[in-house]
This record gives sequence, C-alpha cells and structure tokens, in this order.
Amino acid sequence: MSETQSHSAGVVPVNPDPLELDDELPSAFTKVKLGPSHPATHGTVRLNMTLDGERIVECIPEIGFLHRGFSKSSENATWHQVLPYTDRLNYVSPILNNVGYIMGVEKLIGITDTERSKYLRVAAGEISRICDHLTCVSAIGLELGAMSAFLYGVEAREILWDRVAELTGARMTTSWTRIGGVATDAPIGWIERVKETIPRVLELTDELDKLFSKNRIFVDRTRNVGVIGADEAISWGFTGPALRASGVDYDIRKAHPYLVYDRMEFSVPLGSRGDTFDRYLCRLEEIRQSAKIVLQALEQMPPGPIIIDDWRYALPPKKDVFSSIEGVMAHFKLIMEGIHVPAGEVYSFTEGSNGELGFHLVSNGAGKPYAIQVRAPGFPIVGALPRLLHGHSLGDLIPIFDSINMIGGEVEQ
Repeated sequence: MSETQSHSAGVVPVNPDPLELDDELPSAFTKVKLGPSHPATHGTVRLNMTLDGERIVECIPEIGFLHRGFSKSSENATWHQVLPYTDRLNYVSPILNNVGYIMGVEKLIGITDTERSKYLRVAAGEISRICDHLTCVSAIGLELGAMSAFLYGVEAREILWDRVAELTGARMTTSWTRIGGVATDAPIGWIERVKETIPRVLELTDELDKLFSKNRIFVDRTRNVGVIGADEAISWGFTGPALRASGVDYDIRKAHPYLVYDRMEFSVPLGSRGDTFDRYLCRLEEIRQSAKIVLQALEQMPPGPIIIDDWRYALPPKKDVFSSIEGVMAHFKLIMEGIHVPAGEVYSFTEGSNGELGFHLVSNGAGKPYAIQVRAPGFPIVGALPRLLHGHSLGDLIPIFDSINMIGGEVEQ
C-alpha cells in the first residue's frame, strides 16, 4: 500500500500516529479490538487494529494478559525453586526452558553436568521442540479451517507427550533438569519406546505435509503473506524459525554448540521468501531434523551417573541422607537455604523452539537469585506484528499471527 490513501474526505496517512487515533480517526477508518477473548489469539493478546474496509492500516499488539511476574517471583525463590517458573515460559516446550535456565546457573557456578545427562537433555529437549512445532503447524491449519489436519498433529504430539511423562513424570510442567544433571534417568524400556514412536511421528508429519503444502487454499492463504526480508528480520531481532524462513542461516545449536550438539548430524532448514508459508515449511522440516537428533542422542548416550556427585549443588543419595549426619545436613541446607552461587552475572543462551532463549542471571552470593531477566525469543517477533500485518486484509491476520507462534508465557513472563 502506498504511503497515502485517497478517500472522499481527502488524503489521509495510512500509518497515522497511534497516539492520535482516538482524537483524529478519519471517518473512513474503523477501529477494532481483536482479543484477548478470541480463540485465534489464544487468550493472551489483544490486537488494536485500525481498518480501512478490511485492509489493516495499523495494528498495535497489547500484551500483559498472561503476565505472572517471573523475574520478581524468582528473586523470592531459591535457585532450584525457580525451575517450575521456567516451565511456564514457553509451556509448549518446557524442557527447553528447563535446560536453558539450568545451563545458565551452571555457567555462573563454573560446573558442567555429567556426560549421560547431556545426552538426556538433548534428546528430551528435541522431543519438546517437535511437540512445539507440531502444535504451531497444526494450529495454522486448524484456524484456516483444517480440523482433520489438526488431529494428525495432535496425535503425534500426544504420543510424544506420553514419552515425556514417562521420563519426567509430567506432560507439560516437567521441572526435570537439575543443577549438575537431571532429576531422573530414562526408565527401563523408554529408549526403545521412543525409537518406536519416532517413525509414527514422522509418518503423521508427512501427512500434514501432504495435506498443507500443495493444498490450493492453504498455499493461497500463506504464500506471499506476511513477508519480511533477511535484513529487516535481523533488525527487528528475529531468531529461530522466523529468522531462518527469511533465509538467514543462524541456529545456535550450529553457531554456538552446547551440550553435545556438535556431535549430532542435522541440517538447518532455510526459507527464501520470509512469508507465512516459509515459516510453516521451516518448522515442518525442523520436526524431521529434531527426530534425527533424538535418535542419534539415544544411540550415542553412554552409561553413567545422571547428576554430579557434589553435595554443595546436588542432593545426596537417600541412602546417605538416612545413614550419615553429613548426608542429613547437606540435604537440609540445600532444601532450606538453597545452593550458594558465587557472586557475579552471566548471560546464557540456547536455541528455544522460537529462537534464542537467553537468561541473564545475577547472583550476590546468597541462596536466591539477585535478579533474573529472560530474553524471550517471541518478544521481538510480536513487536514486529504491526510491520508484518500492515497493508494486509483482516483475513490474513490469523495465518500471519499463527506463523510467529506467539506464546504468552514467554512473551509476557
């Protein structure tokens, strides 16, 4: 759309100052508030729109409907007690949050987890990533009217969540990682069940591909819609699939390998147009790449302990708690006081399902964090919504919004 738009009332700016809309709204424009009680906004965001007919002139996202005060709550909890709060950031892929936070604490302390726990973290994290991408891709189809396709995606996600529950004891709010390792080892038969589950997940992913990628309605609703170029995406702070869909080859697992990702063979899917269709395709292919990583991690995983044997940071085994005063005291101090992290600050970043998930951790040497801030990957992408939606029709809003995969928990914290 050009910078100006002619109306019978005269020439008015297409992108007027949002602060002046209430007082100077041209009669040809309509103001509409979409959400937060709208199924396509997932109950967490309101979009304040100015419409010229069905054309979006201005869209101002309004967040805050799911704010829980993550940073402030964390200051009143021990380092371990913060872990359940991280589950509720991106609650569709919580294990990736758990791993990102715990790696930040370990970096601040100057320790590393055990070799076996590294593989477990990678395998569980990639399962979590697959679940997140399945949810996003299926929801795009659902909110464009493809209910049956949505059920394929949900079936794949559900059988993976069964594996997650067997490993962690919970389907979503896992709280599974620990400083220096993980809480539980893979139960008997779990590795074999995962290997049996992955082919079915890939089969269902292929079904989604067939149902969407050459579907005339789906392609017309997503191709060349919500386009953003590589340079502009970088300027806005995009990371993850939204950035790679614009053709930028940046994945933290490749650029700054952590855990055992440098031992894994996988490709980084890239788009070329940076539109809604490319964002969908990138996530679809990342499901397949994550499945490869899961199988490699399970195949390479060595035997050994799942957490470090250092009672300053890890709870002692129950037999030592029940049989020695040292075990009792170590357990008591860790539970009541929390671990004492050396004073300092770090920034730790990992590849979340939506991009760079960063934790800025500050310690004053006490048993609780002095300050925690989260670099939520979805926040800058939601900030670019006015740019992505400008000039499109009202009907284009839903696929564009779905393709950025806004998760209220991480965006609002």
